[in-house]
Amino acid sequence: MAKIPHILLIYTGGTIGMVKDFETGALKAFNFDKLLNAIPELNHLNCTIDTFSFESPIDSSDMSPKEWLLIAEVIEECYNNYDGFVILHGSDTMSYSSSVLSFMLENLSKPVIFTGSQLPIGHLRTDAKENLITSIEIASTQNKNGKPLITEVCLYFEYKLYRANRTTKINAEHFEAFSSPNCMPLAESGVHLKFNKQLIKTNSSQNNFQVRKKLCDDIVILKLFPGITEQVVKSILEIKKLKGVILETFGSGNATSKPWFISLLSKAINNGVKIINVSQCHGGSVIMGKYETSIKLIEIGVISGFDITTESAIAKLMYLLGQNISDSNFKADFETPIRGELTIHK
Repeated sequence: MAKIPHILLIYTGGTIGMVKDFETGALKAFNFDKLLNAIPELNHLNCTIDTFSFESPIDSSDMSPKEWLLIAEVIEECYNNYDGFVILHGSDTMSYSSSVLSFMLENLSKPVIFTGSQLPIGHLRTDAKENLITSIEIASTQNKNGKPLITEVCLYFEYKLYRANRTTKINAEHFEAFSSPNCMPLAESGVHLKFNKQLIKTNSSQNNFQVRKKLCDDIVILKLFPGITEQVVKSILEIKKLKGVILETFGSGNATSKPWFISLLSKAINNGVKIINVSQCHGGSVIMGKYETSIKLIEIGVISGFDITTESAIAKLMYLLGQNISDSNFKADFETPIRGELTIHK
């Protein structure tokens, strides 16, 4: 007989954790210690739930490596005592945080589900209850062997479960706030909760779970646009202590081929700066060399992000730069999927 799953709910902050004071009309933080009293539907789930809240919940716009480390360390400390984790987080930077955690948590054999809401949990038309209840149900779901079905970091929002490092926020007003343009949902919730089992990663590693705690945030995003000037590009690439650049290019990885641009990129790469080519397009992949405007990028050593999202590219770059990987191996390591974050296109 399978044991009843034990789930830890981690509240970091964000809209989902707010309730309305109907006397004043103001929003205030929800007391998650009284979660089962406020949402009695949770009692019908086949699991037990404990809660942990940040001492000072923060807006997701204030998320940084410090807070990511705190989340990771809570999971690390509680890992052996729980069968799954649900992280409540503001939606604005949820794709960034969940992508980072997907790289930090190595040899994961339990679900870590990020969720949140567009309206507070105490609002009459809130999406918070459904997102919360289904996230906990997913975190509690077991396979036929009594083991967690999901063994990776995911993001659940508005009836869909996504691989976290494949997501991006696309809407600030609709309940359907997230998209996963290059990877289908791992599950969809309707009358039935249906898992796309062929897409779900399985942890075949015999190594123990561990948390990679070193992240390097000496990076920047350089988004290209028609008419971008040499002065702008130069000022960004010559930032002191710069270690990495997410270069958001056009279409399938194309950029201006003006000599000054290629020269500045080449100089930065020769100085040890890692430059990752990521498309500005919502869907599709970087395929350097498909057009003449990207051939020069290959020649000077720009790294392809293939179909990775900008959020995930930032997370992976921070993670890999923190691992002290040799220059000779860095390109191959970035261009190889390690958490299902990209698909290689030739």
